[in-house]
Amino acid sequence: MILVKLGGSVITDKSKPFTERRDVIKRLAEEIHSSMKDSRYNLIVGNGGGSYPHIPANKYQVHKGLKDANNFKGVALVQDAAARLNRLIVSALIDTNENVVSIQPSASILAKSSKIIEWNLKIIQEMLNLNLIPVVYGDVIIDIKQGYSIVSTEEIFFYLANNLDVKRIIIGSDVDGVIDKRLASEKKVDVITPSDRKWITSSISGAETIDVTGGMKTKVELLLTLAEEKGIESEILNATKPGLLELALKGKKGAGTIIRPN
Repeated sequence: MILVKLGGSVITDKSKPFTERRDVIKRLAEEIHSSMKDSRYNLIVGNGGGSYPHIPANKYQVHKGLKDANNFKGVALVQDAAARLNRLIVSALIDTNENVVSIQPSASILAKSSKIIEWNLKIIQEMLNLNLIPVVYGDVIIDIKQGYSIVSTEEIFFYLANNLDVKRIIIGSDVDGVIDKRLASEKKVDVITPSDRKWITSSISGAETIDVTGGMKTKVELLLTLAEEKGIESEILNATKPGLLELALKGKKGAGTIIRPN
């Protein structure tokens, strides 16, 4: 089983509210379809929010939970924006003749203090048995401690990887991989292992645009934990470059930063 994320910075213009990149979405859907022609495998697709849900989430500070009655407006707007962008991904994949089904986190996941505590994955397992492709996404979810919270695609992947037989995770970003900020040239790091955790998490930054889920640093920390605890290998690559996602799904490694066990 492979989990693949289409990053919000790839499928939207994060500098312009509610601006999707339909040509990029179409290309990525075609790359996913092409990768599955010769070798069928279990796949779960996830998409980031980009300039859709992150805008109202930041405005209403939805990720901080319930503060006052005005915040409920933010919950409705975030859920709507996240769902609208997800439908664009689903539609593009259906257009390639893939049988995909949207999974709505806000209607199925329960959290406590921003951590997923309950999610019935039996439905997703049965979808995979039927050769359907589930498509998940970052969303606002009910939180029994703080009313509601935001769950990122990476956090969803983290939960899936801890409860399903996931072999590999591919994160499609708008950069070539993890960039080492300690170097003047800011070169890509080729491989990261749990033994690198201390220096790597202090040498990369969070999101440079509005991203209530923390950006690259949070991604790397979650993926390092999966490498250490579950032995799962991940790769963060530049999905704005045509063909890289398809090659990665076909088994080629090293275009981006590989995060693997020691």
